[in-house]
Amino acid sequence: MFFVVSKLFWLVAQPISVALLLMLVAGGLVALGRRRLALTSLGLAVLLLGLVSLTNIGGILIRPLEDRFAVPAVPARVDAIVMLGGATVSSVSGARQTVAMNDAAERLSTTLWLAQRFPAARIVLSGGGGVLGGRGESEAETARRFFVGLGIDSDRLVLEPDSRNTIENARFTRELLTEDGETIALVTSAFHMPRSVGLFRAQGVQVLPWPTDFRSTGTEQFGLDLADPGGNLTIASTAMREWIGLTVYWATGQIESWFPEP
Repeated sequence: MFFVVSKLFWLVAQPISVALLLMLVAGGLVALGRRRLALTSLGLAVLLLGLVSLTNIGGILIRPLEDRFAVPAVPARVDAIVMLGGATVSSVSGARQTVAMNDAAERLSTTLWLAQRFPAARIVLSGGGGVLGGRGESEAETARRFFVGLGIDSDRLVLEPDSRNTIENARFTRELLTEDGETIALVTSAFHMPRSVGLFRAQGVQVLPWPTDFRSTGTEQFGLDLADPGGNLTIASTAMREWIGLTVYWATGQIESWFPEP
């Protein structure tokens, strides 16, 4: 139920949806003869779209998330590498039996580097479909195809193909990590790391955070950014979703602190 509610909530809460709803409200107000209120609603929609697509507000919002956990010094030993899903497009990958990657593809390349650096480490690939309706193959299976195709021994790969969100990533992965005292590297996008670490800790799994896929430079100051409106909108939406996720998980007692720290 939590998975379905979260997906439906974000369907209407993301900036582009809020802007469209405000436009629809404006249209309804015009039909009712409430032109002043309609102009207010339309103005709010334009302001919101302009803020998230024509400025770097997304980078400013996502930067604290990405700065929370630094890339660690290379340890002497890593026993297991856990990569969270979110780097591939399940529907396309399954249909074409390929590895269709999205903006988070660095999760795959970072995990590959760690796998080569620590050849004895097990590689746990955690990720189901992650979409309502369950279309496409699991992200774990797509990732398996990626690593085997690049020469990683399939015997090293442990698939967790059922999780649909981060809390299920942590819960289901815990069942595959039964040995105490292991060094477990957790690979996910830098903006996603605080929530992921908090959820793994709540499941009793201590991990070595290995953030990747950074979306901010770390030096953002608010200003116009007209070069990539679509990219700005995506980053702003990602940051808002992550902050909302942290708040909801903390408020419902699924993580111990609102903003998990190293």
